[in-house]
Amino acid sequence: MEHQKNFDRKPAEEFVEKLVKLNRTAKTVKGGRRMSFSALTVVGDKKGRIGFGFGKANDVTEAIRKSLDKAKSNLITLPMKNGTIPHEMIGKYKSSSVLLKPACPGTGVIAGGAVRAVMDAAGITDVISKSQGSRTSVNVVRATFDAVNGLMNARTVAQNRGKTLKDLWG
Repeated sequence: MEHQKNFDRKPAEEFVEKLVKLNRTAKTVKGGRRMSFSALTVVGDKKGRIGFGFGKANDVTEAIRKSLDKAKSNLITLPMKNGTIPHEMIGKYKSSSVLLKPACPGTGVIAGGAVRAVMDAAGITDVISKSQGSRTSVNVVRATFDAVNGLMNARTVAQNRGKTLKDLWG
């Protein structure tokens, strides 16, 4: 009997992992200061699937690992159209709001740190963004994900309405 290898298994999905913010907090205890770390990470496959995670631990590597695990378990799909987003959208979370606008090819990603990390992980090459209100990294990332959740794809909208793309656009 020949030994058969199982080639049907899918290879592990390759995700781009980006560390957005690493924060150190100190708690004063009887023996001195106890350090704790929190990490905010974004993962994406550069094809429109993205997720974010927030992890806390007493060690930096453990906090990053926790946040990456959470990010990979909370993936959403971002509709893409020629390397940009299909339409303008405003996302809000608490006092942070993020405006995302589609841009023509060659514009690049015009965004701040947290929004740029999300767009790079998603594979968006051209987008204009403006972050307003609170600049806290966690809230800005959540506001960006709120905007991404609100984005609609023309094909799915037409399908939900029971029409063709040609009927929708005229």
